[in-house]
Formats: sequence, structure tokens, C-alpha cells
Amino acid sequence: MNGIISKSLNDIFSSMIIGFVLKVGLGSIALWIILLSLFWDFYSSFVEAIIAKIPFVGDFQWVQTSGTLILSVILGYMLIIITVSILTSIYSEPILIKLAKKHYPDIEVVGTPNITTSLILTIKASLIFLGLLIISIPIIFIPIIGQLWMLWLWSILSKEPTAYDVGALFINDNDVLKKKQKNSRVISLLASLFNYIPILNIFAPIFAQILFLHSILKDR
Repeated sequence: MNGIISKSLNDIFSSMIIGFVLKVGLGSIALWIILLSLFWDFYSSFVEAIIAKIPFVGDFQWVQTSGTLILSVILGYMLIIITVSILTSIYSEPILIKLAKKHYPDIEVVGTPNITTSLILTIKASLIFLGLLIISIPIIFIPIIGQLWMLWLWSILSKEPTAYDVGALFINDNDVLKKKQKNSRVISLLASLFNYIPILNIFAPIFAQILFLHSILKDR
């Protein structure tokens, strides 16, 4: 695992990856700044409604007043990361192939991810992530427990989509792919640590893909 992490870190800070992440990340940030600016009243009303339904705390007026802004920022941040994940899933294939050829020149590309399947997996993971986040909002404010819970939630975003997007390029045997996916939860958790680092958080989706790429190709 140490070799996989070191290779992935070297890759993630290459000019090719940085350029890709900046395009995807800045594009996602700009998109949500525009959308939330246009629909802020609707968005803040939606957040207020969520807070009002939180058990034990939602009935307090001061929580609704002060919590709306905090939760609006948190959810806005989540929407940006989800968008980065979706765009990474769609556009990262050429980068993954280049990295595979660089580190494993004898590896052949045996397929390509189906864009519809890829989007369905990413959107499904995003909806599960948002759903669990919303119903567990009180938990995320508990020291340590909240951070560990968020780390697990972040891993949901990348686990299944990453395994499919990367695996479909280099493995056409489903049994082999399932064996290779055993480390996908650990890989997703490692990549999710980036979400706690400002600016570097937009690297999390592509970092998960690169980690998984090295994980499935290192012994081939």
C-alpha cells in the first residue's frame, strides 16, 4: 500500500493532473456560485426547512437563524465536490490511460467505461451521500465522531464509481475485477482525507482513481 500511495502522490502533483483538476474544480465552483446566487432565496428556504426537521434542535429559533447560513455553506461545499466527482468521472479516462502507459507500459486498454453507467453510479452515490448527510446533520458537529462519520460519507462518493471507471479500462473479467475491488473502501477513505484540506479537496476524486489504478495494475 505504501508504494501505491507514493506513486499516486507523485502523479497527483504532476502538471497534467494539476491542470485537469483546476479546470474541473474552478468550473464546478463557478457553476455553483452562479446557481446559488440566482436561486439563493429558494436554497436558503430549503436549508431552513431541513433544520426545522432536525430532531431536538430544529424547534429552537436561534438554531434556525444561525444554523441556516452555516448549513448553507456546508451543503454548497458538498455540491461543489459532488460536481467535481461527476466531471472527473466523465473526463478522466485519457489521463488514466496516460498514467497506466507511463507506469505499466505493457498494460493494454481492454475497454472503456459506459458513460451512462458511469453517470448512474456517480449520481446514485451522490444521492446516497446527500441523503445520509442530511439525516445525520447533528452527528457531524460531534468532535472526532463527526469527522470520522464525514470521512466515511465522503468515501461513498468515490468507492463504486471509481472502481467502475478505472476497472472498465483495464479488466474485462468480472471475477478478477471483484477481487481487485477489495481495497476500494480503504482507497476511498484515503482519498477522502483530501476533503479536509482546503484547495486540495478538489483533488480527492482523481486521487481516488489514481490510487485504484495503481492498486489493480501493480501486480500485472
